[in-house]
Amino acid sequence: MSKLTKQDILKKADELGVKFVRLQFVDILGIIKNVAITIGQLKTALDGKIMFDGSSIEGFTRIHESDMYLMPDYDTFAIFPWHKEKGSIARLMCDIYTPEGEPFKGCPRTTLKNVIKEAKEMGYEMHAGPEPEFFLFEKDGNGNPTTITNDNGGYFDLSPVDLGEKARRDIVLALEEMDFEVEASHHEVAPGQHEIDFKYTPVLKTADNVATFKFVTKRIAMEHNLHATFMPKPIFGENGSGMHVHQSLFKDGKNAFYDPDDELQLSEEAYYYIGGLLKHAKAFTAITNPIINSYKRLLPGYEAPVYITWSTQNRSALVRVPSARENSTRLELRNPDPAANPYLAMAVTLKAGLDGIKNKIDPGQQTTDNIYDMNALERSKRKIESLPANIMQAVDFLSKDNLIKETLGEHIYEHFVVAKELETEQYNTFVHDWELDQYLLKY
Repeated sequence: MSKLTKQDILKKADELGVKFVRLQFVDILGIIKNVAITIGQLKTALDGKIMFDGSSIEGFTRIHESDMYLMPDYDTFAIFPWHKEKGSIARLMCDIYTPEGEPFKGCPRTTLKNVIKEAKEMGYEMHAGPEPEFFLFEKDGNGNPTTITNDNGGYFDLSPVDLGEKARRDIVLALEEMDFEVEASHHEVAPGQHEIDFKYTPVLKTADNVATFKFVTKRIAMEHNLHATFMPKPIFGENGSGMHVHQSLFKDGKNAFYDPDDELQLSEEAYYYIGGLLKHAKAFTAITNPIINSYKRLLPGYEAPVYITWSTQNRSALVRVPSARENSTRLELRNPDPAANPYLAMAVTLKAGLDGIKNKIDPGQQTTDNIYDMNALERSKRKIESLPANIMQAVDFLSKDNLIKETLGEHIYEHFVVAKELETEQYNTFVHDWELDQYLLKY
């Protein structure tokens, strides 16, 4: 149930001088969309009566059934920290509904809410904390993005090496003005690469935060004449951008993953949840790593996890258990990247973990050795499998995993698969610069 009421929002909008409201949502591919309305339409919007053409949105619906309605989540009301001199701009995150008043089956936010409901029926509330990484690139004389970074900084570097510090600071300040609780921000390993981490929150708010964060980051970067990209691997030979997701379950206000009497101080639920993540990892990777470029990050040697195992001691495993315990006990899923639709990524990983608990899936022994140092024979002896090597291989695993398919629902699953097939077909028929460099003179 919403903490804010319709009257609360109308009062806030009046007090803050709101002139426009952006009703925001994401499509199946995770791209944020919005319908902008004037303040005069806010009452109508809060009643869920603002309509848009769903046929124009990727994977939403067909022309003859195109009318869709936006149902705002009152608790997501926030003010964007720009253009205030001309009147404030507010935003509300929305669910998508049909003209019949039913939740639209192609709405990613509703997909996550369905899994949250299932967790609640089991007595659990999922909390998640993402660590999204991104690159800041310079623009050319025409204002188009390049892959030239504006610094040569490294992990945790400061000015003058980290020339993106001012832009990153302004992003953090903008987010805080929107009531985000930012825990940390720093330069990442690669030149031009940055990370901003949010406070651990209930998973629906986490997904909303990721969608908003990406939008705000791009907007603030533009003010610095920079381009922010969440593309997983924009530069050959450099670390790619991930979005590690820390997750835990709470039951009756207590962390369900903590058990002080266990050797590792982990509960049975924690072990089973890990088991579920590992069992379904090959399938949900299509969702957590959803584009062709995602798999150029998932390679050994660049700190991205490719091996399906868990550990409390090293970062080469898919699932890492950080050292914090008691109410901070959590699992870190390390393969997701920031190109993922945050609602679908959270939905499929939570569903996988719940399946582990329901069916008491044993995760096996943790791997304490650095897996990158093992050869294929050693990994085979330890039964350590790998994530899919490309998006279509991931889609194939997805097609064989009924649990993850059912989580997405028939509509989202089918439209997602078609989108990936088209993407791969286009990629395979395009002549790339690498081919020209390798073959044009030689042949």
